[in-house]
Amino acid sequence: MQKDTKKELIIFDMDGTLVNSSITIAHAINYVRKNLGFEPMEASYILGLVNDPTINPAQTFYHSKAFDKTHEKWFSQYYTQNHKNELILYDGIEDLLKELKQKGHLLAIATNAYRASTLESLTHLAIYDLFDAIGCYDDVPQGKPHPDMLVKVLKDLDSKVEDALFIGDGPRDEMAAKKIQMDYIMVDWGFTDHDNDNAVQTVAKLRKMLVK
Repeated sequence: MQKDTKKELIIFDMDGTLVNSSITIAHAINYVRKNLGFEPMEASYILGLVNDPTINPAQTFYHSKAFDKTHEKWFSQYYTQNHKNELILYDGIEDLLKELKQKGHLLAIATNAYRASTLESLTHLAIYDLFDAIGCYDDVPQGKPHPDMLVKVLKDLDSKVEDALFIGDGPRDEMAAKKIQMDYIMVDWGFTDHDNDNAVQTVAKLRKMLVK
């Protein structure tokens, strides 16, 4: 798909794209596993699977057919207790978001994180107010790689798919965008190792593409 970066609406994935939350995600998943009575997994193993669209993450991490309210409660509990010590923005992201906002772009987030932990994270990182819409895992029937949260963001902002661009770090993000023919940019500083020469390597290079 040809990427047109001159878009009114720019939608970002959160974890691995805006926020380096690798430690928190691995620890939160292991916190849920501990409460379920399972042994911890290696952080590198968890992060290698987080963006894998071929697995059922609830089955892989929690031996359950689907995520349930208990998983959400424990995962969010860990986030609440630890996000201030473990979450950081990738270098250059805050300045990029502010510059895009000053240029008049609408900004949004589409994340497979739960809403409670998403709002806590964005507020702690002092970027919550930069976003015009947020779509989370528990806002929609199905998370990424399904496009439900992208559709929700478009609806919330009364925007058209051809006026939007999605930026993410993994195949779940790309698959969601392709399903509704939304332009997509893959970045290569997150949790997924890419063999794709088209993945954007640095925030500085992304800025050159977006800031016109």
